[in-house]
Amino acid sequence: MSKTTPDWHDADLVLRLYDLRREPVMRASRDAMNARFRPRNYEDFIAITKPDHPDNAAFRQVSTYWEMVYAMARHGVVNAEYFVESNREGMLLYTKVQPFIERFRQEMSPTAFRNAEWVATQTDAGRATFAMFEKRLKAS
Repeated sequence: MSKTTPDWHDADLVLRLYDLRREPVMRASRDAMNARFRPRNYEDFIAITKPDHPDNAAFRQVSTYWEMVYAMARHGVVNAEYFVESNREGMLLYTKVQPFIERFRQEMSPTAFRNAEWVATQTDAGRATFAMFEKRLKAS
């Protein structure tokens, strides 16, 4: 259940979250996930969840950041459509893991990516962004 219209609190939160994304360690982690993380199968995906993987810390930081962010939309803290329009990048990570998420939930973490999934399936902006990223990833 989302707020029906965005207000200045929503805008303020979006700007604060943008500032967090600019923090140097977070920026490096986002770069790693956006550029290097391209799982082709479940084994590629599960590898990054292992502590000895070089991008494990980046994966944990980025995935938990986006789950926190998307929880705000899912639970009605902010207007979901407005919020997702301003926070689409997390859909890229979700699009990359989505083909493997059911197995991952069964074997490792039953609640993994549930907020990102909600955004991807329950908001117009999320559905459009997921479809766009899915098309881009298939083409690359």
